[in-house]
Amino acid sequence: MQKSFLLLIFFFLQVTVNQKLIANTPSYNEENSITKASQQLLLLAKKREPADSLVLYFQKITPAELVAALNTDSRKKAFWLNIYNAFTQLFLSKNPDQYKKRSQFFGNKKINIAGQLLSLDRIEHGLLRRSKTKWSMGYINRLFPSTFEKENRVDTVDYRIHFALNCGARSCPPIAFYKADQLDKQLDLATKIYLKSESTYDAERNHIALPAIMGWFRGDFGGKRKMKELLKKTGVIPTDTNPSVSFKKYDWNLYLDNYKTD
Repeated sequence: MQKSFLLLIFFFLQVTVNQKLIANTPSYNEENSITKASQQLLLLAKKREPADSLVLYFQKITPAELVAALNTDSRKKAFWLNIYNAFTQLFLSKNPDQYKKRSQFFGNKKINIAGQLLSLDRIEHGLLRRSKTKWSMGYINRLFPSTFEKENRVDTVDYRIHFALNCGARSCPPIAFYKADQLDKQLDLATKIYLKSESTYDAERNHIALPAIMGWFRGDFGGKRKMKELLKKTGVIPTDTNPSVSFKKYDWNLYLDNYKTD
């Protein structure tokens, strides 16, 4: 009897200790100083305030510090989304004429992160799309990505990033401040809002016209069949339909300061 009583006490003590350990353990995707700094940079871009000190901060981060801070896909996605959107706004608000030569604008290596010069294209296709070639519709990977890219790219391609990246065009989705610990909820919402606003469903013709970005990167979405599953999941089309699919033209007119409103 005494032995059973002692075992029962030990059990409850062990449960209490475990509960305290769990309570004091940081969330796996908790924000850190580097992911928070990406949000701060985006805030300065939104306010059109000087961002030189933060730009210098990102330059001086060591490669090891960056890898340690971006140790989950949620942290990587939140960080690189904020960095991409912030620098796009900073560059174009300073000199909108850059947008007249878009290929050059997206391809120039002028973003210094941890001593590595990156282009907007490399952030999007190398880091956020896991070393995809730009014009392969998401089906072909680049053969020789850099060590930096391999260390800091996502482990799994997430189609939802296409509803979060803002390249400065009118057809782009609105900009949000992405946080690693809230990322799935934020990206789900961004996906649903963009698809509902940019898709056109014709019930009589049983046809859906989708945003151009879904055609450009159809491999990221798993092809048209998976797109239709997504459209049903987000309530864009009825669940009992199988519409034909086309893709709209992209509006490349410059449209800055397109921030998400609560």
